[in-house]
Amino acid sequence: MNATTPQQIMQRWHIVQGQLIPALHQEIGLLTPKLEKLIHILEWSRVEEWVQRFSYRTGRPPHELAWLANAFVAKVVLGLTTTVHLIERLSIDKALQRICGFPLHKKLPSASTFSRAFETFAKDKLAERAHEGLIKTHFGDRLIGHISRDGTAIEARERPQKNDKENNNPKPKGRPRKDEKRPVKLNVARQRTQCLEEMLKDIPTDCRRGTKCNAQGYKHSWNGYKLHLDIADCGVPIAALLSSASMHDSRAAIPLSHISAARVTNLYDLMDAAYCSIDLHEHSRELGHVPLIDHNPRGGEKEEFEPADAVR
Repeated sequence: MNATTPQQIMQRWHIVQGQLIPALHQEIGLLTPKLEKLIHILEWSRVEEWVQRFSYRTGRPPHELAWLANAFVAKVVLGLTTTVHLIERLSIDKALQRICGFPLHKKLPSASTFSRAFETFAKDKLAERAHEGLIKTHFGDRLIGHISRDGTAIEARERPQKNDKENNNPKPKGRPRKDEKRPVKLNVARQRTQCLEEMLKDIPTDCRRGTKCNAQGYKHSWNGYKLHLDIADCGVPIAALLSSASMHDSRAAIPLSHISAARVTNLYDLMDAAYCSIDLHEHSRELGHVPLIDHNPRGGEKEEFEPADAVR
C-alpha cells in the first residue's frame, strides 16, 4: 500500500519541478539528474530545520550550519567517499553550491570546518532524527500492511577487527562453580528482557568479517558492516540499524521492531528463514502483529506456510 497520499506527492513535485528547478536553471544553468534527485531529497527531508532545533557549539550561525547539513546529505547522495572529494566538487560545481545554500560570492568553509560539523551531525544523529520526523509526519497516522525486515552488506575499506582470544577458547562443560562468572549470552531470548537502550548498547558496531547467503543461496563474504532495515509496503524504510558484519540478522529483529512500533502501526512482520525463532514469533504477537517468518528446517523437514499466511 502507498502510505503517502497522491495529493502530497504531487504538491511537492509541482513545487520542485515547477518553481524551484526552473529558478535554479535561470541562475546557474542546467542541472544533472543526480542534482535534481538531491533537490527532491532535501525538499522532502528538510534537514536544515532539524539543524536549527539544536544549539551547536561551533560558533556558526544556524543558517550556515544548515548549509553544511545540506552538504552532509549531498555527500551521500552523490556517492562522494571523502570530505575532500565533497569540497573539490563544491569548488567547481556552482549548481551544487547553490543547492546546498552556499553563496557564490563567499569562500567555502575550510576542510576542518566541514569535518567538525560532520562529526557533530554524526554524534547528534542528525540524519536519524530527520528520518524519524519524516516517517512520523507522513506515516504515523496511517495503517501499514507489511513490514519487511532484512539485512544488507556494507563493504568498508578499513581492516576488520580480530576476534577476542577469549571467544576462541573452548566453552567449559557442565554447571559453573559458585564463584565462576561465565559471559552472558547475547541472544534473542535475552533481548526480550531488555529495554531498547540496553539492546542497542549490546549491538557491535566495529568493522568485522561477515558472511551472508544471497537470494540464489550462495554465500557472500565481505569486510565491513551490515545495515538492518524495516521496509514498508511502498518501499520506504521505516527503521534502520547499523551493526558489525559478523552479527546475525536475528539479533536486530527485536530492536528494529520496537523502533518501528514507536513510529508506525503495521499488521504483519515479514522475515526470511534467518529470523526463524520461537522467541521472534512470540515477540511479534506481543506487539499485536502477525509473524510471517519463513521456516528454517535446520537439517529437518521444512514446514510450509499455512494457506492463509501464504496469501498474506
